[in-house]
Amino acid sequence: MAFALPVWLAVQEELLAGDGEADNATPTCFDDFDDEALFQMFHLTRPCIAFITDTIRVRMKSTSVKKPTLPVEASVSSLVMVALNYYAQGVSHADISQRVSRNQTDCFAIISTVSGVIAGMADAFISFPQIREARANVAFKIEKLCGIPNVLGVVAPAHFKIRASPYEKETFRSFVNTLGYTSVVSQIICDSDGNILSVEKCCAGSTFEQEMWETSFKGREMEEDLHGANWIIAGKGYHLSKHVLTPVSEPVDYKDISFNDAHAKIHNVMRTTLGIIKRRFRCLMQLGFAQEGSMDKKSNIIKACCVLHNIAKKFSVPPPPAAGRIEPLHPGKQRSAPVESNPEALLARQELINKFFSRAPKNQEPQSKDITEDEDV
Repeated sequence: MAFALPVWLAVQEELLAGDGEADNATPTCFDDFDDEALFQMFHLTRPCIAFITDTIRVRMKSTSVKKPTLPVEASVSSLVMVALNYYAQGVSHADISQRVSRNQTDCFAIISTVSGVIAGMADAFISFPQIREARANVAFKIEKLCGIPNVLGVVAPAHFKIRASPYEKETFRSFVNTLGYTSVVSQIICDSDGNILSVEKCCAGSTFEQEMWETSFKGREMEEDLHGANWIIAGKGYHLSKHVLTPVSEPVDYKDISFNDAHAKIHNVMRTTLGIIKRRFRCLMQLGFAQEGSMDKKSNIIKACCVLHNIAKKFSVPPPPAAGRIEPLHPGKQRSAPVESNPEALLARQELINKFFSRAPKNQEPQSKDITEDEDV
């Protein structure tokens, strides 16, 4: 689960407790759209938007966040409308932004402020399973899907396109990723249902995945055994460890192949999840120029979209129709020198494979095609 049911109920209770402005009967600027136009413009449904607006209103009241300085007084729903429109479309539509201000600078300030508020809501709406019951629930669903036990999620680098000046050669090169375009990259963990469990970092696109993992809060927690004897599924850009489970790079028998099939099945959930997020929030398809001091703003937008993704899933909001093939997960960036695998981790993975993937397929010869981690990503 992206966040526990008690947290969800507590947030709703807070919204419903005596805040006159949070009353769903109060007219808002979203009422000007019928349900179909609302979804086309914001890629969310009316109940979901109402919940998001009320949650932001409560958060802005309970923190020191200030509304952007505007030439006219604007309601919270108007500010939210500008931000949600930008997230969904990747640009601010004139008829939306003019409801608040005719000044484009004001719109940028609104988007930045609202993004910061929503990113700050991650503590309530993005949560890694902390207690034993929650970990068991996540692991059970993953094992049911792919057959691999004791897995708490899938980790992958999520790349988001940016623009960088080629005239600043060193800076430009730092943003070029393994697919050859400029991006920023965040580390994301999801569960088997596509809920975001963790989002960290906003680094230049050339950053090694393993480096992000080793310096991330969640990576350190896992490797320090704070989440028990459990695994995180990862692709070829990560090193096999006692808590990071990568596919077998050179499978030699049907057991290895069966394990790689199972690994690919759960790893593909991340690919689908990132595809849905980018379809719903088209701003992530192009985050603008990489400028000094802008990484925090880009990080807030990425995290805000992850928060909204989890909320949309809670409201069972369908994603917009696919407009092309889903972008593949990025091939892991490899060190020039080969990295020796941890012998204990190799043994643990082999024991897992022998225990859970030793049964040969019935009436079927072992697959001749090697499934490697290169194909997985």
